Amino acid sequence: MSAIRESIDIDCPPEDAYAYLTDPAHLPEWQLSAVAAEPLEAGPLHPGSRVRVTRRVGTRQIPVTLEFDALDPPHSWELHGVEGPVRPRTHGEIEPLDDGRRSRVTIEVDFEGHGLGKALVPLVVRPQARKELPRDEALLKQRLERTGA
Repeated sequence: MSAIRESIDIDCPPEDAYAYLTDPAHLPEWQLSAVAAEPLEAGPLHPGSRVRVTRRVGTRQIPVTLEFDALDPPHSWELHGVEGPVRPRTHGEIEPLDDGRRSRVTIEVDFEGHGLGKALVPLVVRPQARKELPRDEALLKQRLERTGA
């Protein structure tokens, strides 16, 4: 199956959008399924940094460890799940608009199931993500435009 991809334009400079999007502490503020997120090491993010994110999937809360593969501020980031039954692979891009006063944020996510996750991905996870990603991006827009990042 193909990845789920959504874009949204936000009245926020790319640098501010990038800083917000790549800070794990903000995930529960704009992602509907994120219950909690915490870095697994101190210091600034870098390729190889890991984050534990607990997500609500159906009626369950499932923790997953994510690892950043690439960080290119303020343009893009990539991360993937390294454990757990459902392992996402996420790519995010930020395109400057209006001479850098605004941003187009594009998020693309795909999933790999392991064990029970092989059944969960097509039946629960993918449909939930397809519904949630546009709403997540709307929350992101609301949060960034309200706070001015």
